[in-house]
Amino acid sequence: MFVMIGFGVVIFCVFGGYVLGGGHMGVLWMPFEFMIILGSAAGAFFIANPKSVISHTGKEIGHLFKGPKYKKEDYLEVLTMMYQVFKIAKTKGLLALEQHVEKPEDSPLFQQFPKFYADHHAIAFLCTYLRLMSLGADNPHELVDLMDEDIETMHHEHQRVADAIQAVADAVPALGIVAAVLGVIHTMGSISEPPEVLGKLIGGALVGTFTGILVAYGFFAPMASGLKNIYHAEGKYYQAMKTGMIAHLSGYAPAISVEYARNVLEPEYRPTFAQVEEATSALPPA
Repeated sequence: MFVMIGFGVVIFCVFGGYVLGGGHMGVLWMPFEFMIILGSAAGAFFIANPKSVISHTGKEIGHLFKGPKYKKEDYLEVLTMMYQVFKIAKTKGLLALEQHVEKPEDSPLFQQFPKFYADHHAIAFLCTYLRLMSLGADNPHELVDLMDEDIETMHHEHQRVADAIQAVADAVPALGIVAAVLGVIHTMGSISEPPEVLGKLIGGALVGTFTGILVAYGFFAPMASGLKNIYHAEGKYYQAMKTGMIAHLSGYAPAISVEYARNVLEPEYRPTFAQVEEATSALPPA
């Protein structure tokens, strides 16, 4: 929603200000300049990025319009799920979780938490480290390093799309200059034409520079920044699971482990202590 509003404000302020200042929109219509700039930017994008990034770019741009994957209620759900898991582990031992960890898709425990249950990556992350704990990995410092590396790998996979869009944003102003230079070359080839013709040709050349700067700083760069912010916010979902599991491994009670996890969340998405307590109190017996 805010992305569309932002795009609308950019377009309205730039072109509205131009028209209100006495400019004519028809002068800005230079399709061949747009082809030079946007076409070469697309070509450079294909050259610079692997197939996996190219194929995921459209999906990630859609992600930008939808906003972060996890909402406040999803964070409350994952905290509640961790409380139930830690409670079972404390009362019955980690081996009691084996059936849930080995076949999470058939787990009645995870099915109590629909958003988490539908998230393949989140389930795989949790089950991987619960399995390691049940096999005897009991050094919190070693697991923290491993989890951080795992989270960083997942983050990097998404970050590549944002970096690719940022690279296009960095390149487009220079490609606008290329279009402008070609326009100037065209103008110099028509130097014998009357002033009104030369003025139109020079104006067309300047449209290239204008287009490159506008597209870069009005659209591509904000899109890359918006994606990075979304990925950072979504990473907190995994950071919460990591913190909770490390606290549990360190011997803390389920309620304290979940409180540790709650406190790593962004304030915008962090449930209150009372909300977590109410949700965990409503859980069925472990």
